[in-house]
Amino acid sequence: MEVTGFTRVFKFKKNKEITELNDPNPELSPEQVLTFYSSSHPELTTATIDGPKIENDKAVYEFTATVGTKG
Repeated sequence: MEVTGFTRVFKFKKNKEITELNDPNPELSPEQVLTFYSSSHPELTTATIDGPKIENDKAVYEFTATVGTKG
């Protein structure tokens, strides 16, 4: 029997579209991945992390930006 982990995928909504980001390094925590991508996606600097949710054999994390939301 072989045990394998889930592939991680990170998603966030930008301009009403879902952007999917690959896992830069499976050894990084989700928080470290968020920091890694915040340099190229500034809206992630204040984002929160939801998940993981298992979808089609992938562990999906969702980054939710808090800047620019009303309500």
